[in-house]
This record gives sequence, C-alpha cells and structure tokens, in this order.
Amino acid sequence: MASKQQPEQLFDFDITKYMGDFKVPGVDVETLVSSQRRNIEALTQANRLAYEGLQAVLKRQAEILRQTMDEVSQATKDIAEPGAPQDKAAKQTELAKDAFERSLSNMRELAEMIAKANNEAFDLLNKRFTQNMDEIREAFVKSAKK
Repeated sequence: MASKQQPEQLFDFDITKYMGDFKVPGVDVETLVSSQRRNIEALTQANRLAYEGLQAVLKRQAEILRQTMDEVSQATKDIAEPGAPQDKAAKQTELAKDAFERSLSNMRELAEMIAKANNEAFDLLNKRFTQNMDEIREAFVKSAKK
C-alpha cells in the first residue's frame, strides 16, 4: 500500500541531496537550486497577489449588486407614487441616466482593480526574471574565471 504524501512534504524535497553526487563541471548545483527556489517563491507570491485581487473584485461586485438592488427598490417605490405622467416620465429618464452613469463608474472601478492586481503580479514576476538573468550572467562570469 502506498503511503499518502502530505502537500507540504512535497516542497521539502531536497534536490541538492540527490544532485550532489552528480559532478558536472562548471555547474554549481546549489546556486541552480537556490535560483529555482526563488523562482517558485516569486510565482507563489504572484499567484497570491492575483488571488487577493480577484477576491477584492468579487467583494466589490457583491457590494455593487447589493447597492443596485437597494436603488432599484427605491426607484420602484418612487415611480409607484401618484403623480402626473410627464413627471413620472421625467423621473424615469433621470433614474435611467443615473443608473447608466453608475454602471460606467462601477465598470471603470472594477477594471482598475483588475489592472492593479495584474500589474502587481506582473511587476513581481518581471523583477524575478531580471534577477534570474543577472544570476545566470554571474554564473557564466564565475565559470569563465575558473
């Protein structure tokens, strides 16, 4: 019977222990593994940022829905009140205009929230990519000096 491996144990796997026996000239296994570990940490952090951004957008959408339902309820009450047909038509036109403007504003706000979350995640990954390229360059410089 195969034993079940816990998810946190999966990342405790130490590749340097297994790669230490393989001596490849000009390759520093510890540096390579350390670099890959930082890559995984950056991806994990970028995923966390994206997830938190998604949660914020979903929360705001729920708030917008709740607000919209309250406004629809109030508008229905306002329109149901007695009055002249011209006044009701003017009121309905004003309500439609306000609803349209709020919708555009809400869409803009949500788009900005999504863009912000995406930019944060992208900036983090871009920074790690630049660091990775610097690490590779340094590794080549070190191996050339040996």
